[in-house]
Amino acid sequence: MAGFRNGRGRAGGPPQQRQQAPYGYNAPPQQHQQQQWAQQQGYGDGEPEYFGDPHAPQQHPRQHYAANNPGHTQVFSVDEDPYGRPAAYQAGAAPVPTGPRLPWKGLLSGIVLRPADTFLRMRDHAVWGPALVVTFLYGLLAIFGFDKAREEAINATLATAVPYVLMTAVGFVVGGLILGAVTHTLARQLGGAGSWQPTVGLSMLIMSITDAPRLVFALFLGGENGLVQVIGWLTWLAAGALLSVMVSRSHDLPWPKALGASAIQLVALLSLIKLGTL
Repeated sequence: MAGFRNGRGRAGGPPQQRQQAPYGYNAPPQQHQQQQWAQQQGYGDGEPEYFGDPHAPQQHPRQHYAANNPGHTQVFSVDEDPYGRPAAYQAGAAPVPTGPRLPWKGLLSGIVLRPADTFLRMRDHAVWGPALVVTFLYGLLAIFGFDKAREEAINATLATAVPYVLMTAVGFVVGGLILGAVTHTLARQLGGAGSWQPTVGLSMLIMSITDAPRLVFALFLGGENGLVQVIGWLTWLAAGALLSVMVSRSHDLPWPKALGASAIQLVALLSLIKLGTL
């Protein structure tokens, strides 16, 4: 009696006849036996012979089939989401930076020439390097802008003058950090949403840069000179304007609140640095 020959030309056949289960129901035991026979014959990983390909590579065990339509399949991995996952908002996350970090030369020139754009661009970038270096250098020269302090430093021996000047520079750095922290705290209490590191660093740069013209004239004319006093008032007003713009851009505050947040720092600069007679 002639043996059964399937569609692929191989002798033999399944133990029983094929019976297809209705779509959406589990396969009966007879179909399960047919699938086992198909695996033994090399027709694929549990697929009927009309779907299997003996020459096709087997799928990875971590890959599964997801039927989108009857007769069509799509392969995906169990570790990935085939439908994608929307990005979720994380509370307290820092805002997206408005631009790349400026180099130190562009930062220093931008504070003077383009303050609004510079502060907006640097609102999410820390500026500790330029802030600490510029403030320290400013502190080294600031002592010579006061008449009595300059005379004491000049008349003292080198072993005494060097530590005196260095300690003064360190004092200016620490004072700038404290005043910047106070400005940031007031801005947050008034509804600001900026980061503390850019606020403190930029306030230190504003303090040092705006007082540079007064310091240059004070080195030659003395701190109590009338011209130096006038320059001190003008640079103090410039410092107030720059601090207000910086707090406004960094904390998204209107300028009256930004000016109020900078009030304590402005009063301290006026009494301690700008006007030596006070």
